[in-house]
Amino acid sequence: MKKVSYYFTLVLLSLGTVLYAQTKQWTLEECVILALEKNITIKQNELNYANAELDKLSAFASFLPSVNASANHSWNIGLNQNITTGLLENVTTQFSSGGVNLGLDIYKGKQNFNQLHRANLALLASQYQLADISDDISLLVANGFLQIMFNKEILGVQQAQLEVSEVELSRSKELIKAGVLTLGDVYELEANIATQKQVVVQAENTLRLAKINLAQLLLITDYENFDIEMVDLDVPFSEVMKESPKKIFEKALTFRNDIKLAETNVAIAETDLKLAKGTLQPSLRAFYGYSTRLSYADRIQGTGEFTDVPIGFVRGSGEVVNTRVEGREIVDPLPIADQLGLNDGHNFGIQLNIPIFNAFGAKNNVKRNKINLARSEFTKEQQQLDLEATINQAYNDAEGAATFYEAAKSTVEARKLTYTNAQKRFNAGVLDSFNFSQIKQRYEAAVSDEVRAKYDYIFKLKVLDFYFGIPLEF
Repeated sequence: MKKVSYYFTLVLLSLGTVLYAQTKQWTLEECVILALEKNITIKQNELNYANAELDKLSAFASFLPSVNASANHSWNIGLNQNITTGLLENVTTQFSSGGVNLGLDIYKGKQNFNQLHRANLALLASQYQLADISDDISLLVANGFLQIMFNKEILGVQQAQLEVSEVELSRSKELIKAGVLTLGDVYELEANIATQKQVVVQAENTLRLAKINLAQLLLITDYENFDIEMVDLDVPFSEVMKESPKKIFEKALTFRNDIKLAETNVAIAETDLKLAKGTLQPSLRAFYGYSTRLSYADRIQGTGEFTDVPIGFVRGSGEVVNTRVEGREIVDPLPIADQLGLNDGHNFGIQLNIPIFNAFGAKNNVKRNKINLARSEFTKEQQQLDLEATINQAYNDAEGAATFYEAAKSTVEARKLTYTNAQKRFNAGVLDSFNFSQIKQRYEAAVSDEVRAKYDYIFKLKVLDFYFGIPLEF
């Protein structure tokens, strides 16, 4: 009994999880946050930012001295003199050596300072690049979000119109019994309903595709259970429309990440030119080295005892000439600590390098960086021109969409009056079903056009707000 209860609880929990997954509705803010967290392009640029931080650390480290240690141990095998016998024998000897070298740049054409400055600029450029990509992705998500809302509203309109048509068909059948309408009028209404059912199916497919597109942008694979939270979206009034395109452009220049990125790239190119010029200047470097060595071979040392050894005679007297010779003995090598101090050495000094001729490499590098600087300046100028053109286009699009939306609303009002009047005439048997269906279809098309114009205007207005620095929100 307990096992049955356990499995029943497990099924309920699983069912609850499935129902939650099916009823989860994403807000625009949640969609934007998820897209920025999972987008592969953003992750790649985050890696570029990490590389820029490492470059900055390397540039800072160039101000520090370089310190290197070395060690060596060798075996000499072969014909050597045996110090105990004085004879040449095949013996093996061992030696060790080690040292520490230190170097410090005193002057290097200010390349250290320029390299650090460039690393800071590259880090800043990476930030702007990441922010610019995030802005573009946020705009794509907002567009995808609006597309789903638009298709949901269109589907609702088509379903509502289908329900009205089915009610009209039922009413028409009653009017046929009363002798007001003919059977041919019913056929026309049934054909219209069949067409509307196709339109509803098409609207459902379009909505499904819109959900899939946004889910793919968010890297969500459960397309069937993905949905968004509908917002009661009224057509907003934006203060941006009171501004001129020139004012919007001037403000966009102060905060747009793509413009800041272009400006930073110009500064990087200028710094690269300074670095290239620095290679033409003399460089001064200080150095210091310490080394010592060890021997593991036995050695000969004096015993402190002296003996007289004859070396000749005095001519004439025959007196023997002696010399005092100290006795010697074979002893172990000196202790390592003693050898380190006895065998060490120091070397230090400064090194001056003056570039004279290097096959035009340095001068050509300067010219090449001047070209890159000019290219970066042109890119910045083009970026500004593109931004100005985009803002003018967005402003004109927003104005046109507003005008089209107002016209669409007026058309719906007029078509609705015509449809209401036609409905009364049709019910009275004065208007035939073909003409009634034509009037009804024009009214339905006007309602769909109004919804389309509404969302088109909202999105284009949000794009213009985006260029004016207003956050994307509904």
